[in-house]
Amino acid sequence: MKKNGWILLLFILLGMLAGTLVSHWLKDAEALRFLTRSLSVHWSPSADLAVFRFDLNFDADISLLSIIGAALAIWAYRRT
Repeated sequence: MKKNGWILLLFILLGMLAGTLVSHWLKDAEALRFLTRSLSVHWSPSADLAVFRFDLNFDADISLLSIIGAALAIWAYRRT
């Protein structure tokens, strides 16, 4: 497989998605609360330039399992 930045980005996004799914499945396990606790990140740039106006909203909930999933995805990408 040809390696490029888009494939790496896809691997990272899929790894984070897999980690988030595992985090949701394990959220009721009290002993694993440190893995499933998430941090909400919100970024909302906007501009009003008199000719046009735009608003962009970005929300992310990042947990330790999603970071582990991204790290495993990078490892898998490097192995291919």
